[in-house]
Amino acid sequence: MNILLVEDELLLQKSLKKLLEKKGATVKVTTSGREAINLLLNENFNRIVCDLMLQDISGFNVIEEAKKKYTLLEISNLFIIMTAYSSKQVLDKADTYGCKVISKPFEDINHTLSLFIEGGLNYE
Repeated sequence: MNILLVEDELLLQKSLKKLLEKKGATVKVTTSGREAINLLLNENFNRIVCDLMLQDISGFNVIEEAKKKYTLLEISNLFIIMTAYSSKQVLDKADTYGCKVISKPFEDINHTLSLFIEGGLNYE
């Protein structure tokens, strides 16, 4: 499992990377939405876990750029959005892409990690 993790909170990024690698995933990380776009257009990932509120652009901007390479069905299988702000608007927008949304802070880290690796429900 090759995962791109886009998270600008460094402590969370490092923790998730370490935990996912312990589960056997290969994880590439970035804090920048623009760098994430460059990576996803030029490399192949099985999953893209992206924070919604990044320093430079939003996770939804990253998904929009991913349309240059992926179909909407592929995007729905690839992307998981993480957010501390899971309002109805955010959930509705994620639904237009078919993306899963995971709320931060995570209720159960092991369950969250398995969703990152295996996919899962539309909202956790």
